[in-house]
Amino acid sequence: MTSLFRNNKLALLSVVVIAVFVLTALLAPLIAPYDPDAVDLDEAKQSPGKKHIFGTDEKGRDIFSRVIYGSRISLAIGVLATAMALFLGTAAGLVGGYFGGKIDAGIQMVTDITLAFPGLLLAIGITVVLSPGFLTVLIALSLVGWASMARLVRGEVISLKEREYVEAGRAGGSSSVKILLRHILPNCIPIILVAASLKVGAFILAEAALSFLDLGVRPPTATWGFMISAGREYLKTAPWITLFPGLALALAVFSFNLLGDAARDYLDPKAKL
Repeated sequence: MTSLFRNNKLALLSVVVIAVFVLTALLAPLIAPYDPDAVDLDEAKQSPGKKHIFGTDEKGRDIFSRVIYGSRISLAIGVLATAMALFLGTAAGLVGGYFGGKIDAGIQMVTDITLAFPGLLLAIGITVVLSPGFLTVLIALSLVGWASMARLVRGEVISLKEREYVEAGRAGGSSSVKILLRHILPNCIPIILVAASLKVGAFILAEAALSFLDLGVRPPTATWGFMISAGREYLKTAPWITLFPGLALALAVFSFNLLGDAARDYLDPKAKL
């Protein structure tokens, strides 16, 4: 894996940027100079300066502090929603791809129905039904993202289950569960890791979109999407309200996508042809 970063400087840079975001999120109470939710109307819409390096928003809240705390929400939802989607999708793909028949047909029917809806539209529908909030966003994104992972894993399982070592396991009397967990799943790990790194960036962007539409985590909790949405009314008079959370969002999503692309090129020999 070290050769990945030695041969791809952009991949190394993306890891550094992601590490900075993670440390910033973990150490937010120590790094943020102000309470992100503290309202001070006398300081409203102050331009970036020594006192407020990213300026203040329409309510006088420090944007730098809010961007830092917003990274907690974005990264938490991105990682947790990815983990939930991978768990559901991997389980469905393993079972459907290995057993085939009616089991696979049933799983594929549900998968096709899920994929028939635009992802963001389906997430919006789920959040409206369940009422917006942190847990609701997690559920919505995981229910949206599992289907593509299930299809990806299923295709890999179908190609792996006819390999010699799988046949040897069956001949040796190994149970289906043992074959799946010991022989097939480990060989799916590379493709799962690549999909996971790409999913995190996609889910961070999706959470921002839901927050922008006021369907994400409820205010006054700082999220990048909600900050961008709140600042759109002041683009001409105070563009920094939208600029800095937008830059943070773009940098985080770009870094995860760049890492995913680099990992795919490294782990997939076909991508090198």
